[in-house]
Amino acid sequence: MKIQTKFILLFLGFALGLISLLMGSIFYFTQRYAFEDFYKRLEARVNIGAEVYMQEDEQTIFDYRRVRNRYLEKLPAESDFFFRVQNGKVVPKPGAPKLPSSFFNAILSEGKSRYNDHNDFFAGKLFSSDKGDFIVVVYARDPSGFRELAMLQKILLTGFVISVLIVYFIGKIFSQRIFRPFAQINRKVKEITADNLHLRLPIGNEKDEVAEITTTFNDMLDRLETAFDTQSNFISNASHELRTPISIIFGEAELALKTEDSTQQKQSFQIIVSEADKLQQIISGLLYLAKTAYDRNKQPKELVRMDQLLLNIKGVTDQVNPRCKLILEFNQLPEDEKEITVEGYEHLLQLAIANIITNACKYSDNKPVSILLKTSNKHIVISVSDEGIGIPEDEKKYIFEPFFRASNTHLYEGHGVGLPLAQKIIRLHRGTIDIRTSVGTGTDIKVILPSIANI
Repeated sequence: MKIQTKFILLFLGFALGLISLLMGSIFYFTQRYAFEDFYKRLEARVNIGAEVYMQEDEQTIFDYRRVRNRYLEKLPAESDFFFRVQNGKVVPKPGAPKLPSSFFNAILSEGKSRYNDHNDFFAGKLFSSDKGDFIVVVYARDPSGFRELAMLQKILLTGFVISVLIVYFIGKIFSQRIFRPFAQINRKVKEITADNLHLRLPIGNEKDEVAEITTTFNDMLDRLETAFDTQSNFISNASHELRTPISIIFGEAELALKTEDSTQQKQSFQIIVSEADKLQQIISGLLYLAKTAYDRNKQPKELVRMDQLLLNIKGVTDQVNPRCKLILEFNQLPEDEKEITVEGYEHLLQLAIANIITNACKYSDNKPVSILLKTSNKHIVISVSDEGIGIPEDEKKYIFEPFFRASNTHLYEGHGVGLPLAQKIIRLHRGTIDIRTSVGTGTDIKVILPSIANI
């Protein structure tokens, strides 16, 4: 998940938490106020009802009821009930609503109590008179209060949904403004390659974290440019300086071989030629290994059909080493040629796979080498199988290190740069190499490359 998305979600969650807390508090306190107000109106009627109950004069009772009807609004379904209390117990009254015993127990212990069942509200109070103890209970409904609370709930929910949308878009706008410099840095960084390491990121006039990151990255580019230039100059110079003395050694040794008659001298010069040839192969491999690290962007990519590439390698191998028997298996090829086509550098791919095939021939004493070309999940699979000496299991992890040679290869000439170079080229083409081997049985090397059908 991108940091910008995390920022939006964090901002949205924080803002919605505050909005939810605010709206919940509004609803809670509004509900408490509405209930409290309605209960107080019921308790006022309880007191009036008790005064009426305790009067014996009909005129006084009439006056109380007239004042009540004039100055107190009539509540929905309003009614009052009187219960006698004898021996600390409430005497049931026919026609009265069924109320929980806890309601009456609270009145007897605390002097008054409240109770509601959804929209039905009850308020009761204990009184004492010459007639004895009695309880007055007033009942009424509060449809308007519940309607107001329901309307408030709808308004708050609607406001919550609108707030979610507003906060989301505000958070998105803020995040875009905050992360815009990072997006610009990302675009500029993508433009910088090995060919234009001289480019730098614009710092601007601001002195913030973005400017610090930009300055740090530019400093890193300075060091990288220096390192690349140093490597490039070294490879260019080494390519010339190392090859020149080797060529001289070759020339002088070959000239001496033609002019000298001494058998001992000829043998020495033959050794010089042989060792100079080995040295030239090592240097060529090292230079090629180094050049793939910096020179690839200077070469245009091309579409390479792997079946044709393998045919070219077989043709060259048949000429250079006729004893090596290569068996090409193309019976599993797909109909679409895109599935066996790679976008990359043909000469590098040919070098990598030719190294693998040459090793298979060499370490199997020129026994038949099977080369299978097939596809799997829009990837090209090249399997090179031999019947050679194999690689010890505990040494497999070292075979891609330059100059490493397995302990059972001392009878074979080699320099340990072929497989490391092949692996580097295959990785350059976003591929992988898998090796399965067994000592004395043979080795199976699978090269897996993405086809252009996978792009």
